[in-house]
Amino acid sequence: MSDGVLMSDRGAVRTRLTAGLEQMGIALSGDRTDVMVRYLLLLQRWNRAYNLTAVRAPLEMVSKHLLDSLSVLPYLYGDKLLDLGTGPGLPGIPLAIAAPERTFYLLDSNGKKVRFLHQAVMGLGLMNAVVIRARMEAYLPGREFATIVSRAVASVPDLLGLTARLPARPVRLLAMQGKQPAGTELRGLEPSPDTLSVHPIEVPFLSAERHLIEAHYN
Repeated sequence: MSDGVLMSDRGAVRTRLTAGLEQMGIALSGDRTDVMVRYLLLLQRWNRAYNLTAVRAPLEMVSKHLLDSLSVLPYLYGDKLLDLGTGPGLPGIPLAIAAPERTFYLLDSNGKKVRFLHQAVMGLGLMNAVVIRARMEAYLPGREFATIVSRAVASVPDLLGLTARLPARPVRLLAMQGKQPAGTELRGLEPSPDTLSVHPIEVPFLSAERHLIEAHYN
């Protein structure tokens, strides 16, 4: 896609993003909003060559990528957060832009996506985002995380198993899902979290169901 087409998208993307942020009650400075738009357009450009996401229309990306990622902002806890299976930086990069006081560790094993992550973090000047290339199942961090977030990359039981072997306590797992998991999927989880909540999430301009599974280990 040419730079000229990308520039023509910028105004529409910013207008849609600003309207969505207002509906969600999220206040971002003009500079932070501009960085969010730059991220989306960078993702759009790389997507043509590397197929990083199936969503290609810029306005659709606003709702399905940016606003959906920001829907978990009220549930974040602590200063160090791990985004498991971040892909092209979702939800970690939008969250890092919106919450510069926190540090986000973006973990993925896919080489193309990790290259994009390095470019995005450097190009956007995100000093609070750290890229890690590793498989989720094999990752043994040398640090503790207060919140672990993951966007539909594994089942809730699998995510709980990964979370439980990480060293930090207390720790909060935020598993972003589409339809609400069946009750049978959430019963008898091992290891059992101290508290488990399911939150329906409203994402502006998105009609599909979204749910957040929140698990705490104390």
